Amino acid sequence: MADTHREDPRPLELAFPGPERDRGVTAIKDGTKTALTGLLEIYRHAGEALPQAGRRYSVLDSQGRSAVMIELTEVRVVPMNEIDDGFARAEGRGYADAAQWRSAHEDFFRSAGVAEFLGHTPTVDGDALVIAQRFRVVEGS
Repeated sequence: MADTHREDPRPLELAFPGPERDRGVTAIKDGTKTALTGLLEIYRHAGEALPQAGRRYSVLDSQGRSAVMIELTEVRVVPMNEIDDGFARAEGRGYADAAQWRSAHEDFFRSAGVAEFLGHTPTVDGDALVIAQRFRVVEGS
């Protein structure tokens, strides 16, 4: 049986192409971003398997080029209200605390782009399940 964690890295796109994605890629490359979050409903809708620790991803820039490779070190499915200040700061977006992180993520997960992808605006509250992921850079920093 193949080691699924060492297959060719899968592509990973942060947010949507543009300034938000570019800031995220830069934050990964400079080491300020060591965590990321995805709404479980988005993964389910896309039919994607849940990420697993040890899995590698090639993070794409806004032009679709590989910018940096990461390896997941921790993956948890938790309600939004269980994200703590440390994780919020590890997202590398300048969040002072979990409350600020939650507000920004609620806005993003309710955005027009997410609603268009899902076909509806998701219910996003403290009980909404997210995939909280920590990672390390393995190439391209």
